[in-house]
Amino acid sequence: MAPLSIEVWSDVVCPWCYVGKRRIEKAVESFPHEVDLRWRSFELDPGAPPQREHSSAEHLASKYGMSVEQAEASNAQMTELAASEGLEYHMDRTRGGNSFQAHRLIQRALEDGHQDAMKERLMRAYFTEGEAIGDRDTLVRLAGEVGVDAEAALTDATYAEAVRADEELAARIGIRGVPFFVLGRRYGVSGAQPAEVLVQALDKAWAA
Repeated sequence: MAPLSIEVWSDVVCPWCYVGKRRIEKAVESFPHEVDLRWRSFELDPGAPPQREHSSAEHLASKYGMSVEQAEASNAQMTELAASEGLEYHMDRTRGGNSFQAHRLIQRALEDGHQDAMKERLMRAYFTEGEAIGDRDTLVRLAGEVGVDAEAALTDATYAEAVRADEELAARIGIRGVPFFVLGRRYGVSGAQPAEVLVQALDKAWAA
């Protein structure tokens, strides 16, 4: 039989999306059938500047109408949850900004055969290392580490169009939040569900 397709809409600056990446990886490890995993583009804030001036907590407080102290507490909870999945978050260091160009790298990486590695490198750079994800020089350096042609990704309109196509498909499907998993083009799973739940969904999709 053909591999089971797994399409994941997510954003590289979404803390739940990195957790979701680890959880789908764990689910796939215990799934006895071959899968074809593809990362699709989704921007949580397409109108964001290349780099924000204020901190993660300040942005979160402004976005959700909470105090900075409440936002910091929320970030601390997220950091603890991420640690339970083996991820190291430093939310106070994150340098928020527009993720569109990063998604172009991930689209190019699909052609280069390094899509998962590119996605992982960008997320680790953002959440663990405090890299500016909207900075062109940073993106070129990170792509080079993975073996992805950043020059092609950032200049060829093909990859910008691929990002937009993913986002348009998400809109047609009705995806409003990420991560969102589409299994076998038949079943949708919303949110960073536990690995056990994702395994059940994979089994259901395979049986269908």
